[in-house]
Amino acid sequence: MIRFAHVTKEYPRTGAALKDVSFRIAKGEFAFLTGPSGSGKSTILKLIFLEERPTAGEIRVAGMHAAKIRGKEIALLRRKLGIVFQDFRLLEDRTAEDNIAFALEVTGAPRDTIGTRVGRLLTQVGLASKGTSYPKQLSGGEQQRIAIARALVNDPFVLIADEPTGNLDDRATRGIFQLLGDINSSGTAVLMATHDLELVRRHEHRVIEMNRGQIVFDSTDPAPRAAQER
Repeated sequence: MIRFAHVTKEYPRTGAALKDVSFRIAKGEFAFLTGPSGSGKSTILKLIFLEERPTAGEIRVAGMHAAKIRGKEIALLRRKLGIVFQDFRLLEDRTAEDNIAFALEVTGAPRDTIGTRVGRLLTQVGLASKGTSYPKQLSGGEQQRIAIARALVNDPFVLIADEPTGNLDDRATRGIFQLLGDINSSGTAVLMATHDLELVRRHEHRVIEMNRGQIVFDSTDPAPRAAQER
């Protein structure tokens, strides 16, 4: 579903952000992407949704080759990806339901179906009663739930979550993680980048750990990468 094969990403001023990175995310999998700031996590996510292109190596997402995909194909691929950010990125002048509806409108959803789909998504994230609230009237956890609902509008095959609990307290973090687990249980793969090692330790999902642009540990490997390098 997502495949990186010997991927390197270099920038003119800062050099290599990724060095010979290889991994696969399978259909319906839940994986944590961890590592310190600057380790390459965000670069991996940008490469998946084609904000960046690799310098070397091969990336395939939903069968599409990152080096060959062009124009309209990129837009079509991104509709199959759900993306959630740490800072929510909601439109402050629109209600919760309008934020979700807008995501449907820009993808050309039939107008007579939007209301029903918005209601279903609000119920799915546990905020059926908050549809007419504006972002400033919602807690951080509630805003992130709306952002997740927006990311689910096109029934993506994978939800990419970039530090989705980074701005939340412990209680809201638990709620968001439970929601991501429920989404994963319904068949959607989840790739979650996080600095929250305590959260990672509490759960038995796959862990891919980055450091200095390389994978140093993958819990699905028979032996840790660091041990292989020694």
